[in-house]
Amino acid sequence: MAIEAIKTKKELSEAVYGFRASRIILTAFELGLFSKLGENSLNAAQLAAASATEPRACERLLNALCVLGLLKKAGGRFRNTKISRDHLVAGKPQFMAGLTHSASQWQTWHTLSAAVRRGTSVIKRQANRKDEKRRRGFIAAMHERASAQAPRIVRLLDLAAVSRCLDIGAGSGAYAMALARAKKSLRVVAFDLPEVLPLTREYVRRERLLPRIDFAPGDFNRGGFGSGYDLIMLSAIVHMNNAQQNRRLIARAAAALNRGGQLVVQDFIMGPDRTRPGLGALFALNMLVATAHGDSYTAVEIGGWMRAAGLKKIKKKDAPFDAALLIGWKE
Repeated sequence: MAIEAIKTKKELSEAVYGFRASRIILTAFELGLFSKLGENSLNAAQLAAASATEPRACERLLNALCVLGLLKKAGGRFRNTKISRDHLVAGKPQFMAGLTHSASQWQTWHTLSAAVRRGTSVIKRQANRKDEKRRRGFIAAMHERASAQAPRIVRLLDLAAVSRCLDIGAGSGAYAMALARAKKSLRVVAFDLPEVLPLTREYVRRERLLPRIDFAPGDFNRGGFGSGYDLIMLSAIVHMNNAQQNRRLIARAAAALNRGGQLVVQDFIMGPDRTRPGLGALFALNMLVATAHGDSYTAVEIGGWMRAAGLKKIKKKDAPFDAALLIGWKE
């Protein structure tokens, strides 16, 4: 997803009113309209009954989806177009399950003005972490991106002397699986919260990699990670924490490395003025509205935490997308 600078009044207007198309798509997705249509052709009354919506309002939404090219209307009946059929119908191979998380993000992003005033998220969070639907949506969204990026990231790593890896905050296990596939003799441990690991296991089972990957429950901001690792992966993790939390996290990760081991941080790694990469600058606002302390960090900041943990030979590697790697070695 490229971020283009706004240069004309027309482009400015399109950016300002872009929320309308987003909201139309997300509402239709949340109501399950695309999946209810599937391969069928239905009228508005049928879809309203199937989605428990008011018939007139449902038809107006369906008409708007036709304008966006996601539905076609003929004789008062609606059907999916190829793009909606391929990507918005549950069960299809390219189904964008992560849009559940996108719908959740809508609820956080509308608080941006208040978050900027306060300097932190204003979203009230439940004390427990039992929202299974939201958790599944989040992991699905992360997997959609990570499963495409992980193999390309892993190809940038030196695995010659690596026999045991730890993937901290494994999520769907996309990086753990990419590491396992990259080197057949590699043993990988996927570390995440106890309520997340059953989902991790589902994704790993689906790819038939259970014999190659172990699972370790825990909170990456509490306790240690054991020892004996040649490579530890922190992919899309440091942006969730504040600086002090990251300093401690990286110190504990470094302590778990063997001598000669490497710690790999993959994230949006910002330039000194924090405007590049563009997606990282926007993502910093996502962290502002959604987390208590998260941010997008610079190479100087992340490198400083690595050096404080005793890591050496720190180097940055650019990835073929906006995120990058910072790698430090334990001597």
